[in-house]
Amino acid sequence: MTFSIVARCGRTGMFGVAVSSSSPAVAARCAYAQAGAGAIASQNVTDPTLGLRGLELLARGASAAEAIAILKRTGAYPEYRQVLAVDAAGATAIHSGPKALGIWAEARADNVACGGNMLAHDGVPQAMVEAFLASEGHLGDRLIATMRAALTAGGEAGPVHSAGMKLVREVAWPVADLRCDWTDDCPIEQLAALWQLYKPQLDAYVTRAINPSDAPSYGVPGDE
Repeated sequence: MTFSIVARCGRTGMFGVAVSSSSPAVAARCAYAQAGAGAIASQNVTDPTLGLRGLELLARGASAAEAIAILKRTGAYPEYRQVLAVDAAGATAIHSGPKALGIWAEARADNVACGGNMLAHDGVPQAMVEAFLASEGHLGDRLIATMRAALTAGGEAGPVHSAGMKLVREVAWPVADLRCDWTDDCPIEQLAALWQLYKPQLDAYVTRAINPSDAPSYGVPGDE
């Protein structure tokens, strides 16, 4: 009931995760990323500890393949889990347990890994990887393009209702953590609209945290 992407921007080193599902608030459970370390998506009968533990392993220097192997070996009920990882070098790895729900599939390349379960067909993750590799620009734009490509390719077997995107770079907190937790419309298009609103302000929010004296105006009534 989920499809997702973890990715690294080869130009900037930014990491990102994007995910969509028929279940509510999917990004709250499934999306994990840490600047300088990597990104993890933990999904399918989701165990959030796999995302947290995966980031710890990547931050300590484990490769994506090493982190996934450890999670598979030490995590509870690995046969039910689907976990995607990208590391600081752009290497990727995926574990999909044999008890993943419905039609499940995975695909990956340098700097990108995509996977899903309860899919319309098993070609959806490969279509996502191809869309990401063909895209250009800001990592956030590329993730949105990939999620749209997933829908075009068939997406989940049923309608999706939630979506989210997390981006990290340099600082200890996500520079973007955007979510549509439930809608009867298209959550990916709602996420895309939110990204277009947030993208021009992203750098300003980072500056306000690091050095408020250099921050631009808030651009709201009362801040003239």
